[in-house]
Amino acid sequence: MELIFRKEENQEEEVLFVPTLKDDKAITNLIKSFDYEDEKDVLARVKKENFKGNKGQVFVIHDDKQVLVFIGTGQAKKLTTEDFRKTAGHIIAYLKKYKANKIGLISKHWLKGSSDISLLAQSLAEGIYLANYNFDKYKKTDKEAIKVDIKELYVYLLASQKVKFTKAWELGKSLAEGTILARDLVNEPAGTMTPQFLADTAREIAKTNKNITVKILEEDKIAKLKMDAFLSIAKGSHEAPKFIHLIYKPIGKAKDKIAIVGKGITFDSGGLNIKPWEGMYDMKVDMAGAATVLGVFEALAVSNPKVEVHGIIAACENMPSGNAVKPGDIVKNMQGKSIEIAHTDAEGRVTLADSLAYAQKQGINKIVDLATLTGSVVVALGSQYAGFFANNNKLAKDILKQAESSGETMWQLPLAPEYKEMNKSKVADIRNISNTKGGGSIMAAWFLDYFIEEGVEWAHIDIAGPAYIEKSINSYTPVGGAGFGVRTILNWLRNI
Repeated sequence: MELIFRKEENQEEEVLFVPTLKDDKAITNLIKSFDYEDEKDVLARVKKENFKGNKGQVFVIHDDKQVLVFIGTGQAKKLTTEDFRKTAGHIIAYLKKYKANKIGLISKHWLKGSSDISLLAQSLAEGIYLANYNFDKYKKTDKEAIKVDIKELYVYLLASQKVKFTKAWELGKSLAEGTILARDLVNEPAGTMTPQFLADTAREIAKTNKNITVKILEEDKIAKLKMDAFLSIAKGSHEAPKFIHLIYKPIGKAKDKIAIVGKGITFDSGGLNIKPWEGMYDMKVDMAGAATVLGVFEALAVSNPKVEVHGIIAACENMPSGNAVKPGDIVKNMQGKSIEIAHTDAEGRVTLADSLAYAQKQGINKIVDLATLTGSVVVALGSQYAGFFANNNKLAKDILKQAESSGETMWQLPLAPEYKEMNKSKVADIRNISNTKGGGSIMAAWFLDYFIEEGVEWAHIDIAGPAYIEKSINSYTPVGGAGFGVRTILNWLRNI
């Protein structure tokens, strides 16, 4: 998609898209500003079609040279960055019904309630690229469907705004591309999406970015590091485990050293505590945390944070076999802390016990992990919110601020001190499930906290709900893998 800037409209584009507030007077004034000869007829049609500016509602004006599409935003007074994204998504929805390769936007019509051309450009790029995502590599081509193929995007703005718009557009595009990689990884069937596939993806990312290096630890080296907790989960599968360690180093001195840890269970059968088929069917998504980590690294080159970033993934399958870990087994993580495996379907936290320990061994004292960790968080918050936990108030505030501006909904849940001791085991240092009912997502967070050393800032994001979308939640997030967390983490890293 080529960006073409103009100061004044010259109707080179086939379709011009205009966001519209949910306000009758604003709609009337907006239409009048285009000076149509048949203005009265157009306004009469607005009334007949009951165009009110509701979210996603469309009003179209055709003439010999151009199609003008007014898109309702559902907002009465001003537009936020999320409104920009959603309205951009509605642009793609329209272009799936009306074929056009050249489209136009007039920046002054979009900057309602904001004068920040950079936020507009970034949000538009995110919305357009994310809304145009399809995972259809395994489907026959629908020859009758209109494929959205925007070749030229005309943007009407002041000459002084061009540089800012271009830079922010490229950033938004990069954030979208990182999210799209994460979506692709989550959407791949488990027969393809193996630990080896994740490792190969990490290698490709490092290969194309000179600021990123990667280490892939094979089973023998994992064993030498005494990651017995991780290996205990992996041993039920014929797929070899892979421990992935990506490192991004900025140009110049790094302001901080951060670890982003992702749960990488590429298929979760439940192990010997095997799931029913309904619960197992979509367990290809159990590596969504790992997908987020790889999506973040895909976009680091353009977002260019001034911090050193480590991406850490313990990748394996959780399968039942004669070699599988058994309920009641006791394993140790690389810190030497013993874990009673009370339930083999609470496996992700066991692998994370070694991932978190490994991150700290690198001298990192600020860690964020993302994991499809518990069904309990979906019971508590539904499918659209991630559960958020943190042991540091500033870290929590900073990440949640970026989540809100990124349109990725999270809700902070308590690390309730009353529940801390409920993971105690009679035979080991800790048990991988609580010995009481209820509060499962909190108990899982406390389990992870047991492996965080004093003085280390840590946040845990349980993405079991929003990692995979079963019903479209907005105009730029289709059904399937969402790539949840990529844009939040990238924006947080950029603002440290």
